Amino acid sequence: MSDIQLTEGIAEDRGFVAELKNQLELYRLYRRYQKMRAGELPWEDRFFSIFESAFLSKSLRMIRGRIILSWRRAVKRTLDVTVSLVSLVLSSPLMALIAIAIKLDSRGPVYFKQTRVGMRGKIFNMYKFRTMQEDAEAKTGPIWAKENDPRITRLGKLLRKTHLDELPQLFNVLRGEMSLVGPRPERPYFVSEFRKLIPHYDRRLYAKPGITGLAQIKRRYDETIADVKKKVRYDVLYIRKMCPVLDFMVLAMTIKAVVLGTGR
Repeated sequence: MSDIQLTEGIAEDRGFVAELKNQLELYRLYRRYQKMRAGELPWEDRFFSIFESAFLSKSLRMIRGRIILSWRRAVKRTLDVTVSLVSLVLSSPLMALIAIAIKLDSRGPVYFKQTRVGMRGKIFNMYKFRTMQEDAEAKTGPIWAKENDPRITRLGKLLRKTHLDELPQLFNVLRGEMSLVGPRPERPYFVSEFRKLIPHYDRRLYAKPGITGLAQIKRRYDETIADVKKKVRYDVLYIRKMCPVLDFMVLAMTIKAVVLGTGR
């Protein structure tokens, strides 16, 4: 066989292989179309997904995870800023009335500023409407607030029940120190103590603290370490499942609690 004939034969074989590949690809696309119309996943996709998941490198999975996390944080921040701005504008007359009522109800400042621990242990000043007597911890030092706490003022009971005392924290949200939804920010003294008593307590510091949160909705005031541990479980669960949909659900539950007067 001459070299020319050999070359022609190889060319014919390559053409046959290319045509066969095209036919197989058309068949695969047709099968996929049929399965998709029937609402079923094509077997080819199921087959290749096994190899894709098996051979997908760890680095690619990490990159994909970071992209998803960055997107969720961007959406969360956009939601925080938008809702905070709208809420401050709409609630400004109410906040002015609350400020006047606080001055008439008891002695002391309108606003209460307290040091709290934020994301990754960052310290910041959190603002609230004052609901307790002035210098409530002057004699006792840092202690937990509790239900029917005698230090709470008459107006303070209503503000705490309706969560209206937390309206000034919208400014913390705008400054990026807090989020609308997240673990409750705790004081440095208690964080130091809880780290000694509760394993993996710092996991709740992986996200920005929130005005409201899953733990605040589901649990009452902390009175024992067991109560704190239960709240930490809710906080960690929220961080693991954190997404815009979950934030909307928590906000909806918070609004329901405020309207029905079942706030904790």
